[in-house]
Amino acid sequence: MWPFISPINLIRYLLVWQVNGPLVWLPSCLAAEISLVLGTTIAERLPTREAAAWRKALAPWDEVQGKGKPKTVPQASWPVEAVLFVYPGKRSYGEGELILWELKLLGQSADHGLFLEVILPAMEAAATTTDPRWPRQSGLWGHFDITGVYAARGNHWEPLVQEGKLDLRHSPTPVQWAEGLTFQADRVGKRLTWLTPFDLSPAGSRRRSGKRIPAGEVPTLPRLLESLIARMTIFLPGKRHTPDDVWNSLSAEERASLQAALEQAAQAPLRERDLRHAPKEWPGLWIGRQTFAAIPSSVIPYLELASILHVGNQTHYGCGTFVIT
Repeated sequence: MWPFISPINLIRYLLVWQVNGPLVWLPSCLAAEISLVLGTTIAERLPTREAAAWRKALAPWDEVQGKGKPKTVPQASWPVEAVLFVYPGKRSYGEGELILWELKLLGQSADHGLFLEVILPAMEAAATTTDPRWPRQSGLWGHFDITGVYAARGNHWEPLVQEGKLDLRHSPTPVQWAEGLTFQADRVGKRLTWLTPFDLSPAGSRRRSGKRIPAGEVPTLPRLLESLIARMTIFLPGKRHTPDDVWNSLSAEERASLQAALEQAAQAPLRERDLRHAPKEWPGLWIGRQTFAAIPSSVIPYLELASILHVGNQTHYGCGTFVIT
């Protein structure tokens, strides 16, 4: 498994925000609002030439906003490869309570300098500044402190910011996320629970007809592995790669291992599914859980990787991640 993940450049940041107002009421999809507010703040703080890419990336928001409140979440993302994954939690927070979320910078965007020089200053501005463009009673913006920033080293989080103080001695690398992670086929599991909505349709459909997920959209184990292969295209040098390019980049041994996992995955039937429509304010189409007869041990490492990288459409908002039990 290690040769398979060695080309993956990834920096995972854990952000800890502490509410400093009497009450904060979060939107249904906080990741989408983080994307809009931080993205807009970044665009306004950058020089004109550098800001152009950010303004272009934010343009789809103009079509869905009404009186400052997004009606739907557009197919939009930052001009850097990033995932904003807000940990599942409640909607209302009182003074002193913590909001936790992960920022994942991937591929060529896995650059700690980008985080320090561009993203963190925008975050600090959003923490202390209210803005009439984000009018929400008891809103988050301008009402929190950044009390902690951590970077993943394998299964551990190393502090970069504690009690509001930045430690410049630590500079996370794009490969330390995998240190100590074995990705070995030494565990079993049957249930797959989606932590965020998913959309594995080829074009990112927003169809919501009917109460049940169409049979063709139910994530089978082979389909999840295929989604992982598609996700791996962003880690190849250059642009506009296909899953075939990922296959061609693998050694003969790696291709054989992945092919064997796909074949064994095809032999693991889905026994139960409880998949429902995602909330209308969220990107993605479906959320819930699935139970398989048994997930082959050879498939588990690839699924663990898929859960870290997120799969499907609108991964920028954190869509497409799950846990296996």
